[in-house]
Amino acid sequence: MIGYVTIGVSDLKRATDFYTNLFSDKGAKVVIDAGRIVFIGNDPAAPMLAVCTPYDGDECAVGNGNMIAFAAASKDEAKALYDKAISLGATDEGEPGQRVPDRFYGAYARDLDGNKLCFYVFG
Repeated sequence: MIGYVTIGVSDLKRATDFYTNLFSDKGAKVVIDAGRIVFIGNDPAAPMLAVCTPYDGDECAVGNGNMIAFAAASKDEAKALYDKAISLGATDEGEPGQRVPDRFYGAYARDLDGNKLCFYVFG
């Protein structure tokens, strides 16, 4: 249902490097580079993450209440993605842990521009 999600960034190269490195174990790469917007994923027919400099030329701003959640195959993978994000310069927004007993395990970070990310597993 989701084709892609777009987030505004202040430095396109830095953001592209962050996300392609973060998801390199999942085969992420630049699928489309259209100048001020870069689509990252595996295939243009599959969901992607787009990073871009704002069209209006103003500084990017983090949405209040916005978050991008990335599904993981296991708790170990969710923790590994969180740890990798932190090692790439992200900041902690909630260490990996069980949030809802037997239902939801999540780890939260903010990327280099302050966008909130969640790495999670249901069940």
